Amino acid sequence: MEEFKGDKRTKAYRDWKASFEAKQAESSEGLGDTIEKFTEATGIKKAVKFLAGEDCGCDARKEKLNSIFRYTKPECLTEDEYTYLDEVFKTGNTTIPSAQQMKMINIYNRVFHQNKQPTSCGRCFMSTYNDLKTLMNEYK
Repeated sequence: MEEFKGDKRTKAYRDWKASFEAKQAESSEGLGDTIEKFTEATGIKKAVKFLAGEDCGCDARKEKLNSIFRYTKPECLTEDEYTYLDEVFKTGNTTIPSAQQMKMINIYNRVFHQNKQPTSCGRCFMSTYNDLKTLMNEYK
């Protein structure tokens, strides 16, 4: 039996995934988190707690707003998806054959929880292409 020799993922993917997970952990779950960050930054939260006491209802309100207005967060790319997209974007070619488009649409649908369909319109596909490229670059 061969002994495990460590993480088999590429360094580029490990670094990208670590950045992705760190930013996802600090990002807001929903509107309640966003409002809390704003009130903390402006000092409003501190003033409310001073006037209304520690149990001012802010936490319950935050959770309620988060449940009603939850943000959709992308899923993490798998290493195969990351490698595939990295190769596509390295070429710089924006003319994508239909087989490549199909694979990119499948990745897009899984990561962004969507149901985009293939299209013969190049301009229509560019939004999918750009969204995936932004996802790749955002966490580099």
